[in-house]
Amino acid sequence: MRKKLLVIEDNKRVLEILAFALGREGYQIMRADNGPYGFHLAKEYHPDLIILDLEQKEPDKFDICRELREAGIHKPILLFLSSEKEANMLSELGLSIGYIQTPFHMKELLMLINVNIWDAGGESNSGNPAQFLAFGRIEVDTEQVLVLKDGLPIELTQKEYDLICCLASEPGRVFSREELLELVWGYTYMGDSRPVYTTISRLREKIEDVPSRPKIIVARRGRGYVFTGKT
Repeated sequence: MRKKLLVIEDNKRVLEILAFALGREGYQIMRADNGPYGFHLAKEYHPDLIILDLEQKEPDKFDICRELREAGIHKPILLFLSSEKEANMLSELGLSIGYIQTPFHMKELLMLINVNIWDAGGESNSGNPAQFLAFGRIEVDTEQVLVLKDGLPIELTQKEYDLICCLASEPGRVFSREELLELVWGYTYMGDSRPVYTTISRLREKIEDVPSRPKIIVARRGRGYVFTGKT
């Protein structure tokens, strides 16, 4: 059974990135962009783990933690903390709550999620749920971690695979280079956009009939890239 994660995050861009990245790992994601709504979802739907990161002051993330525990919600909570001062504030609460220090890599967060769910007596996700996306001659099998063209597997690097999965998750949507850097290279990735351009160029060489005239992954000038699925 898919584990339910509740992400409470008032930065809507970060919320979207986390929801996509965790959903790709096979988790069922509930999202809230403020503390009170997150509290409501936690009481109503009983998630297996809660991720909490709020910049708002009233109620702040520590208030929400306290309210969750006082309401009898004892599932694991992971806080995003940005300083040793915040870690000390959490310790003073005397609540059994985990945290991850920002900045972090998505792999660190995934490891903590799995460990906390396991420690709480559940089973961590062993992988993505079966999913098969078909776009004409292109097929993406996220269970077998394969991309096929005309029924034949295409040999891709991990980043090439992650990139096409990201784009194919929302066909027709334009992803900016900054979004792709964060979604594919990591939540805290800092740097220029050359990795996106280079990886898309290599990907086109492998999936497009005519890489110089791409139809599947198309650039939108000044905006980013879109997966059309057309071949």
